[in-house]
Amino acid sequence: MKQAGRRRRRGHAVRWLGWLSLVAAVLGIVAVAVIWRPALAPIEATPRFEPGLVERGARVAALGTCAACHTVDPARPFAGGFALATPFGTVYSTNITPDARTGIGTWSEEAFNRAMRKGVSRDGHLLYPAFPYNHYARLSQDDVRALYAYFMTRPPLEAPARRNEMTFPFGFRPLVGFWNILYLDDEAIRPDPKQSAEWNRGAYVADALAHCSACHTPRTRLGGPDNQRFFDGGEAEDWYVPALNARSPSPLPWTRDHLAAYLRTGIAPGHAAAGGPMQSVAENLRHADPADIDALATYIHSYLAQAPARDTPATRRGSLPAPKPDDPDLARMRLGHQVYANACARCHDAGRTESSGTALQLQQAVALYDPDPRSLIHLVRDGIAPPDGEPARWMPGFGAILTDEQTAALAAYLRRYGAGQPDWPELEKQVRKGKE
Repeated sequence: MKQAGRRRRRGHAVRWLGWLSLVAAVLGIVAVAVIWRPALAPIEATPRFEPGLVERGARVAALGTCAACHTVDPARPFAGGFALATPFGTVYSTNITPDARTGIGTWSEEAFNRAMRKGVSRDGHLLYPAFPYNHYARLSQDDVRALYAYFMTRPPLEAPARRNEMTFPFGFRPLVGFWNILYLDDEAIRPDPKQSAEWNRGAYVADALAHCSACHTPRTRLGGPDNQRFFDGGEAEDWYVPALNARSPSPLPWTRDHLAAYLRTGIAPGHAAAGGPMQSVAENLRHADPADIDALATYIHSYLAQAPARDTPATRRGSLPAPKPDDPDLARMRLGHQVYANACARCHDAGRTESSGTALQLQQAVALYDPDPRSLIHLVRDGIAPPDGEPARWMPGFGAILTDEQTAALAAYLRRYGAGQPDWPELEKQVRKGKE
């Protein structure tokens, strides 16, 4: 009896092992089919390109804000090395100049096209989706060809790729293959017959080229776009990225013309200057075709126009008030007001007129209305610095002057007395985290 029982248990174990082996084999076959891509042969000489194609590529690259991620040193454009922090680790951009050893100098147009549409390098390894190939997959073939011509005619620069710093297990690149199954959509963007030609051009620019929703749309836990909440707001490089639809936190409504000016220059009447990641976007877009910027503004404004009218302090004039004596958080509010008076009021209050050129009155600053304080904390600490030699709004950073307590008190004071909004939860924790 005992021997028969042992034989039955061994038989069950063998059958289970057989099934597990079969499942593992099937998963292995699926994994290979999903992940494996062959290397493409290198080219021996750079092709010749018509000047008009290269010029078009420059405009496409500006719309795609390629330099924002692939340029760290302005003297070495497109040499890569930009650190992009993600919830899964830090990804470093690569060299996309035509250097044969460390760049894309040996890439054929086929290899370039595959990288743009499938996220696969010339040698066959999968690229991390920090490179927004899930947007570029929808580019027209003419635009991909123009980009290839543009990058292959840049000065070649030697710049070896930096090693990515991914948290376990996300450094295992085959996982990207399964991400692609979930989120890679290469279906061409179809014009909406109910909309104007300009709106449809803007939709193409926004989704395929400028990849606006990559930052302005929330992401799932797996890092893919949550398109059920399109333009609901997201994050980039630890900055909060505001919603571009009915959830927009902007204290004043956007006009289409003001939005077009903002996209070109990073500045618009009644709105804060571009800071953080958006600043580099505006720096790139100023080199794009003005008609494309107008189309982009038309498209995005169609979403922003859905935002309801809001009663905010943004239309009020004058200095921010001192804390009320009966404020339940009086000590912190007094400290915040003191910091504001010493560090902020001299620019944001003194002698303000509509055309004085002074800093924006803080009641209009969108960072005060954001659902989380990260952007305001970065602005206070790091300020806004225009590109070298470029005329633009400038704001000093106070990170070396203010303590964490002062920074948190200032943010809390501005939120309550500048925007009239409820307190941000865990503000002190966000201030401390911002220094890590």
